[in-house]
Amino acid sequence: MNPHRFGLRRLAILSLSLLVFCVLLLCFVGSYVFYSILAIYSPDSIDEDSMFTSVDLAWLGVIFIITFASATLLAIKLSRRILLPLESVIQSLRQVAEGNLHVRAIASKSAPNETSQLVDDFNSMAERLHTMETQRSFWNAAIAHELRTPITILRGRLQGLTDGVFAPDAELFEGLLHQVEGLNRLIDDLRILSLKESGHLELDIQMADLDHEVKSVVQLFAPSLEARGFSVRVHCHRVEHVRCDPVRIRQALIALLENVQKHALPGEVLVTVAATDEHCSISVADSGPGIESTQTEHIFDAFHRIDPSRTRHSGGGGTGLGLAVVKAISEAHGGTACCVASANNGAQLRLQWPV
Repeated sequence: MNPHRFGLRRLAILSLSLLVFCVLLLCFVGSYVFYSILAIYSPDSIDEDSMFTSVDLAWLGVIFIITFASATLLAIKLSRRILLPLESVIQSLRQVAEGNLHVRAIASKSAPNETSQLVDDFNSMAERLHTMETQRSFWNAAIAHELRTPITILRGRLQGLTDGVFAPDAELFEGLLHQVEGLNRLIDDLRILSLKESGHLELDIQMADLDHEVKSVVQLFAPSLEARGFSVRVHCHRVEHVRCDPVRIRQALIALLENVQKHALPGEVLVTVAATDEHCSISVADSGPGIESTQTEHIFDAFHRIDPSRTRHSGGGGTGLGLAVVKAISEAHGGTACCVASANNGAQLRLQWPV
């Protein structure tokens, strides 16, 4: 057993017991000192009948022992109620420092509110640390998975060029460039999410023509969507110049359109831009297959994929960071990102921010 484990409890018990002992000692010894001084300077004022007899002294001794024992028992009881939760927190903190994030402190039912609150706060902190560690491990595995495919393709193609297996033609270099662009997109997405988590995602807020920004992105993306069987329609409602970071908003809209291209069934895609006196929003609605209501809360989580079969028709699932970037950009604007059902039995993804 650690000799310092119950040091705080022992200190409390000894302190309270010593305090009671000193008070009692002061009462009894002080009486003798008082009568001794009185006998020296004013002996006539002392009545021998008022002096303590042997019976009185015995009775005072019994009272002294009972009072001291009661005070010691009370100190032990109080120390258990107050200090046991603190000792649990101390032991748990030591284990957390050693890397055990599963440990939790325990508070007794009779513990005071302050110590119970301390235990609850510690357990909340430990739970958050455990969650962050789990997410860090998941992110490391997910990033390694996303990097493995393009790097493997690049390595194979470059090795083939070195060995003379592949001819150095334009088609091959175009494929290599496509893989490099995918890596660059992954790095940019990770950078945005890291900056958002650390609170350093900076925005260039200005008055922007949101109608023009949205239509330019849709015009740029429309050919690739139409080639996959989508028809894009834009609807703007009371959109004037609004305050936002136009570069980040364009980036978020591109991510939403890419999500449609990868996961939605061919059909109509409706891009809606609306502004009120309080909020501005951009939504992208597809025609199916829709998203289960139980999954809508997690659709904007990084590396979250609902169903791999949803991406088979598109030839790939992307990096899994696009919608997480949308959420990061909307929150950086002080807004939110959400997913609801569309009118065509599909999904409507919307980012909204205050103007």
